[in-house]
Amino acid sequence: MAIANYFYNSTIRKYVALFGTYFNQLEVRRTSTDGTINQRQIVPISYGPYQKILARLDQDPKVEGGASFDADGNPSAGQPYAMTLPRMAFELTSFTYDAERKVAPTRKLRKKTVDVDNGGRRFVYSGTPYNMGFSLYIMAKYNEDAIKLVEQILPFFNPDHTSTVKLIDGLEPMDIPLILADVQSEDIYEAEFTERRSILYTLNFNMKGWFFGPERDKAVIRFIDTRIATDTATDTEFEEFKTLQPGMTANNVATSDITQTVDYSLIEFDDDWDYITTVSDTAPS
Repeated sequence: MAIANYFYNSTIRKYVALFGTYFNQLEVRRTSTDGTINQRQIVPISYGPYQKILARLDQDPKVEGGASFDADGNPSAGQPYAMTLPRMAFELTSFTYDAERKVAPTRKLRKKTVDVDNGGRRFVYSGTPYNMGFSLYIMAKYNEDAIKLVEQILPFFNPDHTSTVKLIDGLEPMDIPLILADVQSEDIYEAEFTERRSILYTLNFNMKGWFFGPERDKAVIRFIDTRIATDTATDTEFEEFKTLQPGMTANNVATSDITQTVDYSLIEFDDDWDYITTVSDTAPS
């Protein structure tokens, strides 16, 4: 089977944005010995590997707890974009198929809205389950800052935290669990291993997501004509004719009376209608 039809549901983009929003309001507070808050800092977070931030620190090595200093130890001037610590980064690291969550591939998920062209509802086939690996990096000059951030995260993952996300417009939102797998820490030193460069905490997560194919069209069935014969011969005559259709009066009231209904072609699937069944020994006109 060739994958020839272009489609793009922006699903990966939504998962990345969802992960980032979990941690974009974390803060560090520094207090004096009497408990007075001296400093509050919302810790910035960005997408990308932590090595990128460490490379930026190499260009501005005098970063010290959120301030940048010149060679004489004085605050640097004219550096509005100086890198500060603590800081966080995250990245999507892997995709793994999850066979335990597999559902029937022919199952259809119908959209709520009506297609204006054919009066039907568009649909997608059931999603394919994948576990996505995410890594969150916490970098700090002081271990106290790093563990303050870690401690704000751990209680909310026991071991998972579930968010409800609208993945496809028109479909019901889906629950997407995010599971904390492990936490690792390390000290990163300068090349000579004589001076600690920064402290790095890595939190590894698994997000249980779904991926969907392109939307498809499906017209609404408004009339069913069933013809019954007891003789299996190919040239036998039909003995009974059954029809099934929606019924609604001209006043938009549901009805099961064939004599009271408007033409079935005028009835939409979300109107107030009832079923009308007819049985006859002659074919419908």
